[in-house]
Amino acid sequence: MSDVHVERRDRLRERCSATGLDAALITHPANLRWLTGSAGGAGVGSDSAEGARALLVTPAAAVLAAAGLWSDADLGGGLTRVGTGPADDPAVVLAARCSGGSSLGVEEHDLTVARHRAVTAAASLRQIRDLGCAVEQLRTVKDEQELSLLRIAGEIADQALGELLESIVAGRTERHLAMELERRMIDHGADGAAFPVRVGTGDHSGRAAHASGDRRVEEGDFLTVALGACYRGYRVSATRTFVVGLGPADWQAELHRQVFSAQRAAREALAVGAGQDAADRAAHRVLDSLGHAFGHPYDTSGAGVGLEIGEEPHLGLQELGKLDNRVPVTVGVGVSLPGRGGVRIEDTLVVRPSEDGGPELLTITTKELLAL
Repeated sequence: MSDVHVERRDRLRERCSATGLDAALITHPANLRWLTGSAGGAGVGSDSAEGARALLVTPAAAVLAAAGLWSDADLGGGLTRVGTGPADDPAVVLAARCSGGSSLGVEEHDLTVARHRAVTAAASLRQIRDLGCAVEQLRTVKDEQELSLLRIAGEIADQALGELLESIVAGRTERHLAMELERRMIDHGADGAAFPVRVGTGDHSGRAAHASGDRRVEEGDFLTVALGACYRGYRVSATRTFVVGLGPADWQAELHRQVFSAQRAAREALAVGAGQDAADRAAHRVLDSLGHAFGHPYDTSGAGVGLEIGEEPHLGLQELGKLDNRVPVTVGVGVSLPGRGGVRIEDTLVVRPSEDGGPELLTITTKELLAL
């Protein structure tokens, strides 16, 4: 295991000690990967005491242990891989193995009621306390290694989308285009799609949560594509809207201009120390000043990205926190006109101070209203 994972586990121990926890039991998959580098981990338990070891259970360990081929193994960096039986619940095994102390922190948001009861019983007389989202909060600010992986994920998504724009899209279905985009991202080195690729055409365009269906792309349609690549576990998200045919109608060009202006204002509002509501407020100011011409509803969204899409921090009018340096977030703005379709534009950016040039854009495919 690398030094970076050792340092991350040390930070978790410090947080546990500060809150009076003697040990922590981590079960959420993204948190496991962040703490150990293991994509297949099923549970990690860690004592908070200085020099204490962390214990890792993986599916492979369970299978090999059942065959008598696997026992506890020192992985280095203070991490021990634990051999268990195939029927054992890693969380229960680790709750029993975490030594010393009277309190154990668990990720209650990741445990079912049944698993929580089993963990409590295995921990015997020790007090079980909710660890909350402690690891998710530690994951918020990314190190340079993580940002490098996110940049590559952004490049892969841009490459796949760029290639699609050079092909013929008229007559093809939303589902077909979505599948092709996912294949292209994998061809360029992605683990897979960061989330199910969403393609919407006609009156499906501009919607934030549209699932690709069997509708065919027709001349004159708006075409909205939401995609993201996952590279070594790290994920980005981007959305672009195009028009199919020789060129956009006047109303399409004007709607795209409005959304582009609002999304640009939201991007420019990202700054170290800015409120988590700043991007939303900037987009709303633009659309509120322009939107009465159409009387249209609109949506804005934003959240952190990394090992997950939609992790901390969340951006929105009700959010009260402040943005930190080296925090990657999405910023999306969409407008959809009933029965006509709409425009949605989203980017992944890294919050940077003004002396470093401001927000770093990771998804660089053009946001112009291209005619396909």
